[in-house]
Amino acid sequence: MMLPLAAFTVAFGLAFGVAAVHQGVNDWEAILMSSFVFAAPSQFAALEMWHSPLPLFALAVTTLAIHTRHMLMSAALYPWLQPLPKRQQLAMVVFLTDSNWAMALGEYQRGERNLGILLGGGVVLWSAWVVGTIIGLAFGEGITDPGRFGLDVIMLCFLLMIVVSGNPRAVMILPWLAASTSALMAYWWLPPYLHVIVGAVTGGMVAILLPERWFRVRVL
Repeated sequence: MMLPLAAFTVAFGLAFGVAAVHQGVNDWEAILMSSFVFAAPSQFAALEMWHSPLPLFALAVTTLAIHTRHMLMSAALYPWLQPLPKRQQLAMVVFLTDSNWAMALGEYQRGERNLGILLGGGVVLWSAWVVGTIIGLAFGEGITDPGRFGLDVIMLCFLLMIVVSGNPRAVMILPWLAASTSALMAYWWLPPYLHVIVGAVTGGMVAILLPERWFRVRVL
């Protein structure tokens, strides 16, 4: 199920490898980053700040800001992961990405209870990301601008497809509208990457404030 997207993940990894070479990052450093960080947005952001001495605090804050959404993503998976021992829960979320989260959550809402769909999708994407990084490092040139080929919107299109195919309720339009509007405003007027936090928090707060009866499913 995740293999088609894995092909584009290889291309993203290749772009990161190429960017790492141009930034003067050692091959082993780039491979370790892709293996243990496994997060394209924060890795590209780190490259922008990669100079001596390394601004460790700024790197940590930036990474936290970009991936604050993972708190909401993992919270959405909690009912599914809760029966597992804590060590298995933590091992599972190591491979958590936007893509396998969206795919797994969609399957969960359709009645799937096999966690292999979450773990398997994550392992496939992790492997593709590391392989792509190695290819980019090996050649040192190639795709320097993913946006030129439309690769920067592949993830967005995939997530949109997951959301639409999940038959979302009309009431969710309000949180989505609030999240997207606030994120755009933050993107234009606030420091980099804060729009991720602003959009997530605003959308979540609007959903919480909506009347509970709007979310109830009528049983005929």
